[in-house]
Amino acid sequence: MLIPITRAKFEQIIPVIGTGAQYVYYWGNLTDILRRALISIVVVIVLFIIGKITGAGEAGIILLLQVIFGLYWLWSPVYWASIRNGKYRKFPYSGFWRGEILDVFITEDLIGEEETVNKQGELVIIENRERRINIEIGDEIGPFTIVQSPLKRIHKVIKPGEEAALLVLSNKPDLSKIDAITDVYLPKYNLWIGPYPYVQRDIFTQVSEQLGGAKREKDQQRNYSNVARKKRYR
Repeated sequence: MLIPITRAKFEQIIPVIGTGAQYVYYWGNLTDILRRALISIVVVIVLFIIGKITGAGEAGIILLLQVIFGLYWLWSPVYWASIRNGKYRKFPYSGFWRGEILDVFITEDLIGEEETVNKQGELVIIENRERRINIEIGDEIGPFTIVQSPLKRIHKVIKPGEEAALLVLSNKPDLSKIDAITDVYLPKYNLWIGPYPYVQRDIFTQVSEQLGGAKREKDQQRNYSNVARKKRYR
């Protein structure tokens, strides 16, 4: 089931500013934090040197830039999340897709390589692999897509046949060509599957419940009409 949604609702689901989940994603691990802190230190030092050379060290603009970039390690996750949101917000049309899980399987994927030297002085490449859960989703038409996520213990409850929902984005008004999708929501388990938390999750779940309620009401009305029609012709 694919239901177009309004632009206003879409902009609530994928906001301009990065969400809390997106901030956590870009916050990263200790290595990421240290890398951002190093960038902050280097930029502050460069600005200090420029200020000394030009004699503008006490100028307000230099001090302001030093404060801004000195805090780069703190605000950059919001910036990068907002940039990523902007790439999705450029799509003019969107819709709410609801289907079910067709298959669940685990893969071990290469996520990076590191070069090191062994005791013999030889260059050795170490592969970093990660176990991921793969969920194939589809509807009455057939398979729709496969979504991956790093494997967690909670994922063992996921089974084929359960309901799945996501947002689709397109450049076509009738959504006949899907250009991008968001992470997948599994309402039965209140779980999200995907490589990145694209949506404002509380807003998305509200839309999911509203559309789910509307569909149930429509199905009930259809069933009532069928029963009434059978009684009329008895």
